[in-house]
Amino acid sequence: MAAAAAVPGALGTLQAGRARLVAAYCAGIGPGWRLPGSWTGLLVGPAIWARGWTPAAGGEAWRRGYSSEVKTEDELRVRYLEEENRGIAVLGINRAYAKNSLSKSLVKMLSKAVDALKSDKKVRTIIVRSEVPGVFCAGADLKERVKMNPSEVGPFVSKLRAVINEIANLPVPTIAAIDGLALGGGLELALACDIRVAASSAKMGLVETKLAIIPGGGGTQRLPRAIGMSLAKELIFSARVLDGQEAKAVGLISHVLEQNQEGDAAYRKALDLAREFLPQGPVAIRVAKLAINQGMEVDLVTGLAIEEACYAQTVPTKDRLEGLLAFKEKRPPRYKGE
Repeated sequence: MAAAAAVPGALGTLQAGRARLVAAYCAGIGPGWRLPGSWTGLLVGPAIWARGWTPAAGGEAWRRGYSSEVKTEDELRVRYLEEENRGIAVLGINRAYAKNSLSKSLVKMLSKAVDALKSDKKVRTIIVRSEVPGVFCAGADLKERVKMNPSEVGPFVSKLRAVINEIANLPVPTIAAIDGLALGGGLELALACDIRVAASSAKMGLVETKLAIIPGGGGTQRLPRAIGMSLAKELIFSARVLDGQEAKAVGLISHVLEQNQEGDAAYRKALDLAREFLPQGPVAIRVAKLAINQGMEVDLVTGLAIEEACYAQTVPTKDRLEGLLAFKEKRPPRYKGE
C-alpha cells in the first residue's frame, strides 16, 4: 500500500518538475506569456516578435527594395528589405582584407546588432551573409589572436560564444547564406542559424584541432546535433573541410546550389526561402521555433508539454481569427503579429 501510494506522489513530483521546466521555456517567449489552462489555468498575453535589417547583393535589380542603412560600420552592414521583401532582415559581414574573420570589434558589432534585433517587431526572417566574394567567414582573426596574452584568449572566446548563442536564440527564423569559405568560428556562426544554404563551391569545416585547440563557439555541441555524434567527431578530429555537395550529403546544409557569376547563389536561395516564410503567421512562426528548439533538448513527454504550451500562445491571437476569416472568405490572410 505504501509503495502504491508513493507512485502517484512521485508522478506528481515529475509532473510538477516538467511544469516548471515548460514555464521556464515559455518565459523565453516574452513578457506577458503564461502557460495554457492544463498547466496554470491562465490565458496568454499578446505576442512579441523581432525585427532587423539587410544588405544589398550584386546588381541594381537586387538593390531595389532596400531601406536606408540602419548600421553604418564598414565591417558589418545591417539593413532591412522593403517592398515585396518587407520583413526580411540581412546581416552582411564585410571584412574583405581579413576574410571576414571574427575580430574583437566585429564581435562587438554583431552583439549590438543582434541585441537590437531582439526587440525589433518588424522583421520576420533574418539572413546572415557575406558581402565579400568567395568567403562567408574564415573564423577567428588569428592575426589578432597571436597578439593576445593567454589571459585574454578565454574572455574573447566567451564573448564570441555568447554572441553566437544570441544569434541561435533570436526568436525569428535565421538563414545562413554560405557563398564561400566558412571555417572554424565562421561555421559555428552558420550552425547557430536555423537553416543553412550553400554554394557547391563553398568550403566548410571545424578546423580548430589543426591549431591544437577545439571549437569554442558552440561547434562541439551544434555540429553533433546537426549531423549526428559519430560523424561530427570524425569531422572535428580530422579538421576535414567539406564542399557544398559533401555538406549537403551529410545534412550540414539544407540546400546546395551551383555558384552564379555574381557569387551570391546561396544568398538568392536564402531570399527565396525567407519569402516563403513571410506570408505565415508571425506569432505562430515564433512559437514554432521555440517549441522545436526547446523540445529537442528534453525527453518526448516534456517536449510534447512544451508544444502544448506553445500552441496555447496562438489561440487567443487576432492572427488566428484572421486566418480562419481569410479561409472562409477565400482570400490571403493579413497577419499583423497580434
